[in-house]
Amino acid sequence: MEINVLIEEGIEPSVDIEWLQQIVEKTLLAENIPPNAEVSLVIVGQERIQELNREYRGKDRPTDVLSFSLIEQKENETEDFINPPDGLIHLGEVIISYPQAVLQADEHQHSIKKEMAILMIHGILHLLGYDHEQPEKAPAMIAREKEILNTLERELI
Repeated sequence: MEINVLIEEGIEPSVDIEWLQQIVEKTLLAENIPPNAEVSLVIVGQERIQELNREYRGKDRPTDVLSFSLIEQKENETEDFINPPDGLIHLGEVIISYPQAVLQADEHQHSIKKEMAILMIHGILHLLGYDHEQPEKAPAMIAREKEILNTLERELI
């Protein structure tokens, strides 16, 4: 798997890049994503996440995580997936506000590592088509997040 991690200048997370990559990889494996998948993880500050949230979601406030899927979601798709020329399946990009993760970790009284894992799992599930904004789909996403987090807690958190 190709997992690209970019950290905005001036942001110094208390977790290392290798650990971030492991969380992303384990989440993708839990979802049976093939090894030729590629994901980008971007760690940013509050100002940048607010800009993105305003531009892409019309919400002028910081948020914790944004996902930009490159997989076209089509209902009742019957055609086989065609691999791109480079052989990688480009899933998309997950953007996390590190300052927001720190605030939420404190609020929930758990470690920053756990909060970062929660946000990465959440973002990746969105890349893969999970949705919590539609009431009928929310329980499936929430349950899957918990299952993956429980597995990762035993291994990496």
